[in-house]
Amino acid sequence: MTVTGEEAAPPASGRGTAGGPFGWLAAAAREREASGLRRVLRPRRAEEDLLDLASNDYLGLTRHPEVVRAAAGAARRWGAGATGSRLVTGDTLLHRELEEELAGFYGAEAALVFSSGYAANLAMVTALAGAGAHLVCDRGNHASLIDAARLAKGAGARVALFDHGDPGAAAAALAAPPAEGLRPVVLSDTVFSVDGDLTDVPALARACRGAGAALLLDDAHGLGVLGEGGAGCLTAAGLRGDPGTAVSATLSKSLGAQGGVVMGPAAVVRHLVETARTFIFDTGLAPPAAAAALAALRVLRAEPERPARLRRLARELAAGLAGCGLEASVPDAAVVSVAAPSPEACVEWARRCGAAGIRVGCFRPPSVPDGRSRLRLTLRADLGDADLARTLDVVAATRP
Repeated sequence: MTVTGEEAAPPASGRGTAGGPFGWLAAAAREREASGLRRVLRPRRAEEDLLDLASNDYLGLTRHPEVVRAAAGAARRWGAGATGSRLVTGDTLLHRELEEELAGFYGAEAALVFSSGYAANLAMVTALAGAGAHLVCDRGNHASLIDAARLAKGAGARVALFDHGDPGAAAAALAAPPAEGLRPVVLSDTVFSVDGDLTDVPALARACRGAGAALLLDDAHGLGVLGEGGAGCLTAAGLRGDPGTAVSATLSKSLGAQGGVVMGPAAVVRHLVETARTFIFDTGLAPPAAAAALAALRVLRAEPERPARLRRLARELAAGLAGCGLEASVPDAAVVSVAAPSPEACVEWARRCGAAGIRVGCFRPPSVPDGRSRLRLTLRADLGDADLARTLDVVAATRP
């Protein structure tokens, strides 16, 4: 029966608000609009003339012929999806092959692939730092790590925060006596996604060793970018294969595909298989995405010069922007951010860049932990020097 008119009106019981139980959303939307925080989906076309400096396709592999060919071949062989949880029907020989090659490349004993980097972070933190843990977190961690820490706290972990990028503060938080019997764990991004700054991984590792703590790192922006041949933050820090560290990463950035991974000691991976809810209850990574990530990893191994070129381009762009009088971050990896005077100005600046042919990221609260809006430019290893010069001209010319 179709209900219309007065019959459709919400009950006058006081249990809802004007406009029904979701009536409050209109006021919330107006508040975001007034604060310059409105977000809109803008679907992109498959073929565009824009120079893309907003994606995380750091090595330029998303459209690499070998990567695309591998994804198409896997779809024909395995189908479009994994068909279920990996503990039921979703585990394939392709997943196992990808995990073995990822672990070997990163220098870990074992690896476990998830449907997304977000799911990998939730799994790593909740399974390794839940009940019985004293979890010490960088204040600037990615939203997925923040959400994971909240879940861990809900499960009984004690959570402490330390100042962003300050290993001394992490050591002090570890030294504060936790409740009897709690296991100490430190949680941090390696390369932080907003400004592209790199945490002091060796200092964090020393603090953890001194306190007998486990170190959990999210190397989403480091895999394929840092270390010799892009082998990641532990290789760059001289800690390859460290037995006290577990690392998560995403397959959707340098490897140009989709999915996430946790790497570390074999005992860690076994524990995640048996306890991590985002592994046990989630459909496995789609075979085409697994095949694409594996092909991209093999391209990276065959062309190990890509990460070094990527880092050089990021440094050159940052130096050029600073030379134009803009407040640009000094990149440790592939991300360059440029400060904007306000959320509204940042949105308009990004729009002007797009109109001039360059897509850039626009980061505003709550995506920025310090509340300062900025453009976020992500470099790609397949860009040419002319692309860099064009980017510099456009960003400087369209400034607020």
